Amino acid sequence: MKKISILGSTGSIGVNALNVVKNLDYDIVALSAFSNVDLIISQAKEFKPDVISIVDKLAAKKAKEALQGLPIEVLDGRQGLLEIAGRKNVDMVLNALVGSSGMQPTLNAIKSGVDVALSNKESLVMAGQIIQNERKKTKANIYPVDSEHSAIWQCLVGESMDEVNKIILTGSGGPFRTREVSKFKHIKPEDALKHPNWEMGKKITIDSASMMNKGLEVIEAVWLFEMDYTNVDIIVHPQSIIHSMVEFKDTSVKAQLGLPDMKIPIQYALTYPNHIATNWETLDLTKIQSLTFEPPDYNRFPCIRLAYDSLSRAGTAPAVLNVANEQSVYRFLNGEIGFMEIPLIIENALSSHDWEKAPDIDCLISLEKWTTEFVNSFSSNYIN
Repeated sequence: MKKISILGSTGSIGVNALNVVKNLDYDIVALSAFSNVDLIISQAKEFKPDVISIVDKLAAKKAKEALQGLPIEVLDGRQGLLEIAGRKNVDMVLNALVGSSGMQPTLNAIKSGVDVALSNKESLVMAGQIIQNERKKTKANIYPVDSEHSAIWQCLVGESMDEVNKIILTGSGGPFRTREVSKFKHIKPEDALKHPNWEMGKKITIDSASMMNKGLEVIEAVWLFEMDYTNVDIIVHPQSIIHSMVEFKDTSVKAQLGLPDMKIPIQYALTYPNHIATNWETLDLTKIQSLTFEPPDYNRFPCIRLAYDSLSRAGTAPAVLNVANEQSVYRFLNGEIGFMEIPLIIENALSSHDWEKAPDIDCLISLEKWTTEFVNSFSSNYIN
């Protein structure tokens, strides 16, 4: 029986993962949450892990009281999360945490020689080189959970990377693909949270609206598949049926298709190399009828350009890009800045930080603090 830990079990990916696990003969060893105590208590009672971790200490205290009498250890604080991420008594850690908070847990699992099913793309965006170096030492694997990277991974099964010409990441274009750019200044959080195809958490939904999610996915793909960023393209595909493609040197192209359902890439990451039978809805192309494509509009979505720029600069640039975006998204969701100010803040952070060529983990943690303070000091020209 495979033993797994799920970090971020109360989020969208974590909840979907637990629904997947119900149909697998897997043992849930550990769960973690930030503060959603009621849900993780319910999950703990159902799946009976050995340990849970809750970052919010008051929530953890409530969980301890609710789980009294059950053989479930309850850890609290950031340190509790890092501890369960680094435990060696599991076969796999599913990192479903949101944002830069997922970087150190991924690194801890890899250092322990434990395979990681990675939904937290920010881990590789922030610390790709560091994580790659540790992977080479411990031989731990990273299995992608993002639908796009799962698609690439599946297209590459049985293929030689020497014969790959480029990777093509698809993206829906989000809710503002056809909106006039002149109206972007009026975008409210509730508008940006209306994704046309996917049901996701708030942060990644805003990233989809700005198309920063594609920029971050380019950076993740560079590290996952060891590709030069100039060979990773983005194409807008509004129907979200083709999840990504690989072009080979003989000009042939392989694509992975499926309905926009995160359970599919989650299950593949957990059960690789098998495709386990399910009773989920299947893709009927006769109902879809039309699949369309268009190039990304960098004027409409400047975050894509910023991501490529950060890759060309390398070093600390992708980490600053990631944290500046994350904190700007939270400020936007809180009504503190306008939608169009997200890329503006990111660009200013990139040009203002003290760039380093080869940051270590301490440098990245320090840079995260600096970037957060930089973003929070920004005064909006849109919000009164």
